[in-house]
Amino acid sequence: MAASVTKAEVIEHVSKETGLSKRMATRALNSVLCCVKEALKKSQKVQLSPFGSFEVRKRAAREAVNPKTGGRIKIAAKRVAAFRPGKALKEGL
Repeated sequence: MAASVTKAEVIEHVSKETGLSKRMATRALNSVLCCVKEALKKSQKVQLSPFGSFEVRKRAAREAVNPKTGGRIKIAAKRVAAFRPGKALKEGL
């Protein structure tokens, strides 16, 4: 499995591609991430065409097994962030 790309590497790439300083590239990336986070908090879908979209999905309550004790535990329902790749991203892989 390939190593992960870090935030610092993304910032470096943005800096080189755009001619922005690393400081400005960091601010730009942080701004985008903050925008996505705030939209998801409001249950809004974020579409970044043709890359893909982020949305909030509801995960139902369920029962599971505690691996330490073997006992049954209840896991509450919750909201989770989900990413759906766009057509261009799917075809590019």
